[in-house]
Amino acid sequence: LSGSPAGAQAEVRLSVPSLVEVMKGERVALNCTPLGAHDHFLLEWFLADRSGVRHRLASAELQGSELQGRVLDSRGRSPPFQLDAQGRLVLTEAQVGDEQNYVCVVKAGAAGTAEATTRLHMFAKPEATEVSPNKGILSVVDGFAQEIATCHSRNGNPAPQITWYRDGQQLEVPMEVNSAGYMTSRMVREASGLQSLTSTLYLRLQKADRDASFHCSVRYHLPAGQHGRLDSPPFRLTLHYPTEHVHFWVGSPSTTEGWVREGDSVQLFCRGDGSPNPEYTFFRLQDKQENVLKTNLEGNLTLEGVQRGQSGTYGCRVEDYDAAEDAELSKTLELRVAYLDPLELSTREELSLPLGNSAAVNCSVQGLPTPALRWTKDSVPLENGPTLSLSSITFDSAGTYVCEASMPTVPLLSRTQSFKLLVQGPPELRAEETQPKSEGSWREGDEVRLVCSARGYPVPNLSWSQLGGSPAEPAVGRQGWVSSTLTLKVTSALSRDGVSCEASNPHGNARHVFHFGSVAPQTAQAGVAVMAVAVSVGLLLLVVAAFYCMRRKGRPGCCRRGEKGAPPPGEPELSHSGSERPEQTGLLTGGASGGPRHGSGGFRDEV
Repeated sequence: LSGSPAGAQAEVRLSVPSLVEVMKGERVALNCTPLGAHDHFLLEWFLADRSGVRHRLASAELQGSELQGRVLDSRGRSPPFQLDAQGRLVLTEAQVGDEQNYVCVVKAGAAGTAEATTRLHMFAKPEATEVSPNKGILSVVDGFAQEIATCHSRNGNPAPQITWYRDGQQLEVPMEVNSAGYMTSRMVREASGLQSLTSTLYLRLQKADRDASFHCSVRYHLPAGQHGRLDSPPFRLTLHYPTEHVHFWVGSPSTTEGWVREGDSVQLFCRGDGSPNPEYTFFRLQDKQENVLKTNLEGNLTLEGVQRGQSGTYGCRVEDYDAAEDAELSKTLELRVAYLDPLELSTREELSLPLGNSAAVNCSVQGLPTPALRWTKDSVPLENGPTLSLSSITFDSAGTYVCEASMPTVPLLSRTQSFKLLVQGPPELRAEETQPKSEGSWREGDEVRLVCSARGYPVPNLSWSQLGGSPAEPAVGRQGWVSSTLTLKVTSALSRDGVSCEASNPHGNARHVFHFGSVAPQTAQAGVAVMAVAVSVGLLLLVVAAFYCMRRKGRPGCCRRGEKGAPPPGEPELSHSGSERPEQTGLLTGGASGGPRHGSGGFRDEV
C-alpha cells in the first residue's frame, strides 16, 4: 500500500502492507518504509480505534543516516510495543486485542506528509474438540427428533464451523427445528477475546442407527486462506427398539445335521433383535405342554451331560411387550441326542481254531443314528457289516481283529471291540541259509551264524543239534514267529554231519539240517599239518620195526634184510617180555602179516 501526501505536489510515498496475518502468540513487525531518498523525516505510529480516534504509540526521526525512535504509549499492552531500528512497530506474543488498524504517518518537511493503514488479523487454533453424547436410551418409536449430542469448540479465532457426521458421511441438517432433524449453535466470546462455539444435534432415529458411529468436526481458519480440522472421538447411541425377529439354535458341539453326543454339555442360544435385551424364556414341549426350563437376560441355556432321554422339542420365547402384534416372538427346534452303546462280539477275547478250519464272528451294536460297522486286522480293512467270515485259516490268519462302529453324521462318536485269533497246528519252520565268506566253499575255522524261525500254536520250542543255541524269542517284524540263533566254527565233522534245528509243539515237529559241503583247510595251516602227519607216520614205522626185530632176536640175519647196516657196536640189545597185552600182540601180528607193502595201508584205515 502506498500512502500519499495531503497536497497535490506531495513527493512522499510509503510502502505499507494493508493486511498482516499472525498466529496467536507469535511475534509480528508492522513495516512502514518511505520510498525515495530523504535527508530528514518524522515517522509516527497511531492506533485507530473503532470510533476513528487515533492514539499515538511511537515516533522516530531520521537525522543523517540514523533513525532515532521511541515508544510513547503502549495502551496497557503487555508486553509493550517496541520500535526497531528500521522504524517497524513490533508486537511480541500477538494477542486477540491486537486485532486493530495501525496508521503510519511520515512527515518529510517540504516534501510533504504521507500516511498508510495496516490491518492486523490474529488467528487462534481452537482446543481439542469435545463431544457430549446423550447417555440415555433413545427410542426409535418416538415420532420426533431427539437430542443426540452436543459438540464443543473452545478458544478459537476467528469463530470456527461445526459439522456432524454419521458413519463418515456428513449430515445435512438445517438450523430450523423440524421432526426429522436439525442442529442449533451458540457462540460465546470468552474473557480473553477468543471465541467458543457449541452445536447440538437433534435427529429422529431409526433402528438402523443401532450400529451407527457419530462424531462432530470443527473447521477453523489459518493465515493465507488455509484451514484446519479437529474431529471429536466417535460415539454410539443406546437405542430402544422392539423385537421383530427371534433366532434359536444349538451351539457347539452340534453337527451340521443337528446331532449332539450323549454325555456332552450342549448350549442353546436364543437372540431377539430388540434393544435393550429382552427377557428370554426357555422351555421343553412334552405332550403339547410347555415345561419352563430357565428364564434369563443372556439368552443362553446349557444342558450338562445330555442323555438320550433328553431328545425332543425345545423352545425359546422373547418377552417383549413393545413388539408389534404380528411379530413372531417364539421359536422351537429339535434336539437329537446321538448315542452308541458298547459293542458285543459272539466270541471271547481269544478264539482258538485248528489250522484249516473256518468260522464266523458277529458284532452287534445299539446306537442312534444307525451306526456303520466294519472289520479290520492290523489297521487293514477287511469287511463291512456285522459278520466276519474266516475260512480255511492259516497261520497268517492269526492276529487281532477289530470291529469298528462309527456314525458318518456324528464324526466324533465311535467305538471298537476286538478279539485275538489263535491258529493251532504243528510248527512251520524257516531257516536262513548262510553263504560262505570265501568263494565256493567254507574253510576250516570259519565262523557261521545260523538262524531258525518257527511259528505255530502253542508256540513251538526250538532246539539245535549243537550246544550254544540262543533261547527262542519273538522275531522282529514278523508277527507270530519265534527265532533262535546258533554261532559256531566250521569243522570237517560239521561238514560230514551237518547241524540240525528242530521246532516242536504238541501238534508235531519240523526239522531242518544245515549242510556246509566240502571244508578246505585254512591256507596258513596246510603245510604244518602235512609235516606233522609225515613225522607221526615215520615214528610209528620205527616203533613197529623195533618190535619186529625184538621178536626175531637170535635168528641169523635178523634185522639185516631190508636194513642197510647193523646196530652200532656196544648198543644194548632190546629185551622182550613174554607178558605183552593182547592188543599189542594183535597189532604187531597184523602189521607183520600184512607185509611191508600192505602194512602202511592197513594203518591208514585204522587212523
